[in-house]
Amino acid sequence: MKKRGFDKKRLPKRSANLGDMDFGTRMKRVIACFCVLLTAPGLAACGKGAQVPQPEPSAALQTTLELPTEIPDDDTLDTSNMKKQSTILVAYFSASGTTEKIAQYAADILEADIYEIVPETPYTQEDLDYNNSSSRANREQSDPSARPAISGEVGDMQNYDTVFLAYPIWHGQAPRIISTFLESYDFSGKTIVPFCTSHSSGIGSSDTNLHSLCPDTAAWRPGERFPAGTTKESVKEWIDNLDISAENTVGSFDFETKTVLLNSGYEMPIMGLGTYSLSDEECARSVSALLEAGGRLIDTAYMYHNEAAVGKAIRESGVPRDEIFVITKLYPNQFANAAEAIDEALQRMGLTYIDLMLLHHPGENDVHAYKAMEQAAADGKIRSAGLSNWYVEELTEFLPQVTVTPALVQNEIHPYYQENDVIPFIQDLGIVVQGWYPLGGRGHTSELLGDETISEIAAAHDVSSAQVILRWNLQKGVVVIPGSSNPDHIQENTELYDFELSDEEMARINALDRGEKHDWY
Repeated sequence: MKKRGFDKKRLPKRSANLGDMDFGTRMKRVIACFCVLLTAPGLAACGKGAQVPQPEPSAALQTTLELPTEIPDDDTLDTSNMKKQSTILVAYFSASGTTEKIAQYAADILEADIYEIVPETPYTQEDLDYNNSSSRANREQSDPSARPAISGEVGDMQNYDTVFLAYPIWHGQAPRIISTFLESYDFSGKTIVPFCTSHSSGIGSSDTNLHSLCPDTAAWRPGERFPAGTTKESVKEWIDNLDISAENTVGSFDFETKTVLLNSGYEMPIMGLGTYSLSDEECARSVSALLEAGGRLIDTAYMYHNEAAVGKAIRESGVPRDEIFVITKLYPNQFANAAEAIDEALQRMGLTYIDLMLLHHPGENDVHAYKAMEQAAADGKIRSAGLSNWYVEELTEFLPQVTVTPALVQNEIHPYYQENDVIPFIQDLGIVVQGWYPLGGRGHTSELLGDETISEIAAAHDVSSAQVILRWNLQKGVVVIPGSSNPDHIQENTELYDFELSDEEMARINALDRGEKHDWY
């Protein structure tokens, strides 16, 4: 876990104008001259291809500053002690101090900024009287629309990738001031990690009931409850198991764990196996070879007619199911009866859940089918939903009609067809991009692997042309699923992490784009 060092202090309270952005502007103008301490707050494919690579939820208030009496007019200003904003924020609301203590533990462990959610009108003991049905806290908890005002604001919330949200349990739920906080900022693309304190109640539905207050692109991690007296060591153990770091953000590739965090909160391998065109026997052998080589991502589809073989190979592999990430797809002729088709896919594969289900490409009843996947995710049958062969025009029309933002979009991507406009469009939505045909596909693989530029770069790194192409995709933030029935190729395709392409090499490959789409779509 990469850590950033800085002093953590509670920032002084400001007036409650949540829309005031002047402070942030002023601070940016003088940041080069002095150190500002920001602390943050809390409360609790078509898979049709030729080979293989791979891939489970701010702002700072103004602090008291001692400004220099003289500002140097040269470049000699010493910035070594300037405090830097973390990419992780711990925001908390605490009425009695119990939640504050746990939040402080979390901020210390994470070396995160910390922000206290302070009510504009403080709660008195009478306000918190649990036994008085007319007390302020009881009235607010009984009113879902209640939004107690907050004094102060988080500065530069956009700079935080991960927000730990801490709160006490009030009548089984988060205090309504937490709703105020969540509705005051844009959490698009952020990871939110809720945790709570209580005497006896568990976290229950208090965290999941907050999800609807944030954009669908926010990735919520499972919540945790801590009783009074929880030690710092216990909090550290929980945080360590979360594997949260500045790099562990939605859509960002972690080349150490070889995973990417989806906006659904699940991690997915960034390289894997596409099984298009593989017969049952070939498919089972190829999946087994991938798993033996350490790969954990497998892409299949109803129209590949090999889902059963994929499931059989997984069950017989001896690899724990929760280490394997399975993608399958619904074809347009299944869209009208998508709920039944999802159940049939589970039955064919012999799995209790599917990690990611995609709509294979646009078609009649695609919105209906996607909503069926949303329901299946709520029922635990699938964990994430996504799309295959959707481009800018299709996404622009489709997304306003669904509730859950797709976790992934899978399209044809390779050096001769790079989708340089489509990829950033998708990624800016907080959606992971996956490329099928990463090695060219449909008889074009040989041409791409023999490309002079790619061959020269491969020789410079003492790797294969296929490895160069796959690594190029990964460095562009594109998950790869090359298909192969050759165990040696499958092994080779997993070995992408001992070399890195330079900016110049990436630019040379970028220059190969022909806009040459090899599929029929």
